[in-house]
Amino acid sequence: MIGIWLLLLVKSVLFRVFLFGELQWNGLLADAAAWLGLLLIVELVTAARWRGIAYWAVNLIVSVLLFASTVYFSYYGSVPTYTALKALDQVNQIQDSVESLIKSIYYIYFLDLAILAILYIVRLIRGTRVPGRKRIGQLRLVIGGLLICIAVSGSLVYAGSDIPNELEQAEGLGFIGYQAAAAWNNQSEKAMASSGDIEQTKADINELMSSYSYQDQPGKPAIQFGTAQGKNVIVVQMEAFQNFPLHLSVGGTELTPVLNKLADESYYFPHIYQQIGQGNTSDAEFMSNTSIYPTGEIAMSTGYGNRELPSMPRMLEGKGYEANTFHVNDVTFWDRNKLYPALGFNHYYDKPFYTNDHFNAFGASDEELYRVAVDKLQALHEQKKPFYAQMVTVSSHFPFEVPKDRTDLTLPASMEGTQLGNYLQAVHYTDYALGTLIDRLKANGMWDDTVLVAYGDHFGLQPEKASAAEISQQLGIHYDDRLSRFNIPLIIHVPGQSSGHVVDQPGGQLDIMPTLANLLGVKPADEGVVPFGHDLLNINHNVFGMRYYLPTGSFFNNDILFVPGKGFDDGTAYSLKTMEPVQDFSKYKSDYDYIMKLMGLSDQYVRQLPKRAP
Repeated sequence: MIGIWLLLLVKSVLFRVFLFGELQWNGLLADAAAWLGLLLIVELVTAARWRGIAYWAVNLIVSVLLFASTVYFSYYGSVPTYTALKALDQVNQIQDSVESLIKSIYYIYFLDLAILAILYIVRLIRGTRVPGRKRIGQLRLVIGGLLICIAVSGSLVYAGSDIPNELEQAEGLGFIGYQAAAAWNNQSEKAMASSGDIEQTKADINELMSSYSYQDQPGKPAIQFGTAQGKNVIVVQMEAFQNFPLHLSVGGTELTPVLNKLADESYYFPHIYQQIGQGNTSDAEFMSNTSIYPTGEIAMSTGYGNRELPSMPRMLEGKGYEANTFHVNDVTFWDRNKLYPALGFNHYYDKPFYTNDHFNAFGASDEELYRVAVDKLQALHEQKKPFYAQMVTVSSHFPFEVPKDRTDLTLPASMEGTQLGNYLQAVHYTDYALGTLIDRLKANGMWDDTVLVAYGDHFGLQPEKASAAEISQQLGIHYDDRLSRFNIPLIIHVPGQSSGHVVDQPGGQLDIMPTLANLLGVKPADEGVVPFGHDLLNINHNVFGMRYYLPTGSFFNNDILFVPGKGFDDGTAYSLKTMEPVQDFSKYKSDYDYIMKLMGLSDQYVRQLPKRAP
């Protein structure tokens, strides 16, 4: 047992180096107590003849968990909790993406197991037996050791469970302790929500939000309210689409000519940042339709697909709209078969509706997505029935492999075969395909009756595969691993617009729904909807939170991105304008306190929403 315990400690050290780049000795104490406690439990409940196998089985399971968590961290930048297990059935559909994240060095977790297997095979060949083991200690000693381990682990979890920064918490509590703290916090929050009153929660939300000065002149009539009232709406959610390619050229070729032209004739919001949680793309769909924060503990489609979610489709339903959503993948991916009814969509069109042109691992291309979507919407248009349509693209999905005959972008030799080069090719194709949608809408007489919204769901480039220095040098821009990475485009085109308007107000994905609602002449409050975002056309100041890809307590406002340490005082801040560190951020403490309360209320609110009929 001692040997296995030491091996697990070595693997904990590797885990910490891979994730945090350093060792925190008090964190290793947490690991030591947790692993020893686990092995002592095995000692107690396993018959003597099977203990050796049981110990190595524990070693194997822990090795798999640490390996998977390391790969997970390389993409999300966060340590997974037990709730991530609910997304295991999604892995097969993104196998190429997962495989591309695995580094050879990660297999070192299994080195001891491989050596053991080789020794076992050699002994079998030689006809010798594997030496037996003697029972270590007496039952009383085992129980005493277990109680000590539980006491040490419990005290560390209790002391660290109130740290909002998940990375700080995981580093201090160790892998097992972090899972225990997550389980404790999740259950406590759910119990609090279930015993609460949603009407009181709404009142608390309104009271808190009214304490923040989003507008210089509260009560002023809304600008552009109802300018697109009664118009059709198409929302295009572009996969892994960051903002920096817009208005950028490589080798004399515009990367996004279609989006550039669209931005020049629309409302263009260049300072929008992703806010997704564990559900990635599906969380972006959730937010753009509900303006509610993802909880971060689980994909919203999986955890809350059984609710009746207040949403844009539901608000427009009472105004005669039909709501349809289009995605070329199987609708069960990320439990969208639950999410779409929860959001109030009337129909969804998934994989069987498209001709598979084998564009990438998901199947059909964006061009095929738009072909089918416009055909279905044309029938509604001819019936003079207004529609709200959501289209989720996949052609620029990680790992950004675009068929060579589907892009005309010529890259410098230095970018060929790199993630940056592949990403630019994927972005260039996605932009081209969007142009085919616009062309189809114009050809079918729908363009002048349709509001078109285009935005990115989340970042594309991985810092480990395309560093900020490489991107900056290759493209001649200032690229930052946090600000540029999480910055996504948002463009809203209203029928009749010929000249564009750049809206410099910073915002997040929660702000998409309220901004669109204003243009459509819809007031969420009148519809009983509580948005946690704001109409970006009618505010002067903003503060909005982000978690999962950044630790809880992170927020953006008009000036900075703030990332906490164990709390506010030991956090870091970065200027949105210069992307440089801000040394004195003390004046933003009230924003930190505000956003922590607001995100807590959002979690409470979504947990109290009524479950919908099966």
